[in-house]
Amino acid sequence: MSAKIFTPTNQIRLTNIAVVRMKKGGKRFEIACYKNKVMSWRQKLEKDLDEVLQIQQVFTNVSKGQVAKKEDLIKCFGTEDHKQICVLILDKGELQVSDKERQAALDSTLKDIATTVSEKCINPETKTPYTVSMIEKAMKDLHFSVKPNRNAKQQALEVMQQLKGHMPIERAQMRLRICLPGKEGKKLAKDKLVPLIASVESEEFTPDLTMVGLIDPGNYRTIDELVTSNTKGKGVVEVLSLKAMSSEGEEAFA
Repeated sequence: MSAKIFTPTNQIRLTNIAVVRMKKGGKRFEIACYKNKVMSWRQKLEKDLDEVLQIQQVFTNVSKGQVAKKEDLIKCFGTEDHKQICVLILDKGELQVSDKERQAALDSTLKDIATTVSEKCINPETKTPYTVSMIEKAMKDLHFSVKPNRNAKQQALEVMQQLKGHMPIERAQMRLRICLPGKEGKKLAKDKLVPLIASVESEEFTPDLTMVGLIDPGNYRTIDELVTSNTKGKGVVEVLSLKAMSSEGEEAFA
């Protein structure tokens, strides 16, 4: 007769996990998450807790399957609610990854940042975009440090500002089509919009005003709000492209 295998009731075996750890009240608490989901949660890209946690359970040691005791949870967190504690650890705990995994993630994020900067910026002297490898080199020359808890888009905006003191660089201009109704539209364009437009490429009166022009992307929100508020929603702001020039001198759009 085969012997039964005894498994302690306070042990849970999990595989292929990412562990997030928090020390509180002199004790260690851990939660078991799906790989690649922790950062998505922290960047607000993933909002379904069940997609992040393998189990809504607090452990003292995930690898050994040791579940935290009720009295320890109450003493350290003031509650025995595993879900509530899991969210706290997920938000503020330390993600446990190997050195190899950590470096791979940093390298990937750095590449994403450089790609975003390359797509959205140009050399104002040549009107051409920089290659991703050129941006990566410039970031390393600046000793830019990737922040693992922030997404690539946010960090790309920081890089753009830092690079301005290191090399000629500026945001590529955005091409817009702005449609404004009647006489009110013409007055709005003249008094408030034209000063925000770097160059007006065309104007048509039919009798409504349709204007195409290039702007600094930083002015887009202001223009959109002006059109919406001054035309009672009848005006339209349409993004046609983000304009840069390729090295061959042809227009390239992102």
